[in-house]
Amino acid sequence: MTAVIEVRNLTKRYKDKLALDDVSFDIEQDTIYGFLGRNGAGKTTAMSILTAQNFATSGSVRVFGEEPYENAHVLSRMCFVRESQKYPDDSNARHALAAARLFFPRWDQDLADRLVDDFQLPMKTTIKKLSRGQLSAVGVIIGLASRAEITFFDEPYLGLDAVARQIFYDRLLADYSEHPRTVLLSSHLIDEVSNLIERVLVIDQGRIIMDTTTDEARERATNLVGDSAAVESFIRGREVIHRESLGRVTSVTFLGALSAAERSEARAAGLDLAPVSLQQLIVRSTQHARADQPASIEEEVTL
Repeated sequence: MTAVIEVRNLTKRYKDKLALDDVSFDIEQDTIYGFLGRNGAGKTTAMSILTAQNFATSGSVRVFGEEPYENAHVLSRMCFVRESQKYPDDSNARHALAAARLFFPRWDQDLADRLVDDFQLPMKTTIKKLSRGQLSAVGVIIGLASRAEITFFDEPYLGLDAVARQIFYDRLLADYSEHPRTVLLSSHLIDEVSNLIERVLVIDQGRIIMDTTTDEARERATNLVGDSAAVESFIRGREVIHRESLGRVTSVTFLGALSAAERSEARAAGLDLAPVSLQQLIVRSTQHARADQPASIEEEVTL
C-alpha cells in the first residue's frame, strides 16, 4: 500500500507536558483508520500537526511526500473536522457549507444536499443558535461532502444522537465504497466504529501502542475464565493485560492467539474462552501500558 502520510520521530512538548513522545507511523492510502485512545492521549495534537494547525517540537511529517505547512497544494487535499470546530457567530449552516465548497476541489454539492436532508439541518439558523447535535451535523456534512483525499474526523459526531450517528456511519461507508479515500476517525465510541475501520492506531500517553489491521487486533487477545488455580496454570508465561478475581474464580485477558490444541486443553481444564472486543482490547491495553510506564501527561481517563 502507498503511504499518504509519513510520521517520523514526532515529538510535541507543551512546557513541562509531553503530548507526543517520539511517535512514528504511516497512514496508508484509501483506508479507514480508527485513531483511538483516552482523552489527552495525543490524538488531537497529532492530527493538528498533520494538518498544519500546530507545530511539532521535533520530528518530521510528510503528507503526499511534502511538508504540509503553508503548502496549499497539500492542505486543499485534506479536511480536518473536530468536535470544537469554530464558525463565525453570525454565520449559518448555509454559509459554512458554501465556504467549504470553495475550499475543497472535490466537493460534491449533491451529496451535501442529501446529507442536509438526512440530518434535518436548519440552514438559516445562525451557528450560535444551533444545538450541539446540529453543529456536529455541519462538521460531518463538510467532512463527507468534501471528498478530500485525506479526511480527519476528531469526534465531531459526539453531539449526534444514536440515529444520527448511524446515518453518519452508513453514509460514510456508502460513499467510501464509491469514492475511496483515506479517513481517520478519532472516537471514544469504539464498539460503534469497530465495523467501519480497517486499521487501528492506538495512542496512549503520547506513544503509539498499537498499529495493526482491525482483524489482527481482534485476534491479539483472549479472555479466560475459570477456577483460579487452573487459570494461573494455563496462563503461565503469557502476557496478561487484565485480571479480575472473585472467590475461587478468576478472569484474565492475555495477549496472543491460541492454537486449536491449546483451546482443547483449556476446555478440558474446565476453562471458558471468549473473544475480546476491540473496545475491551484497547481499554485493557492502555491500562496495561500505564501500569508499566509512568504517566507523562495529565489527562482524563474516560473512554
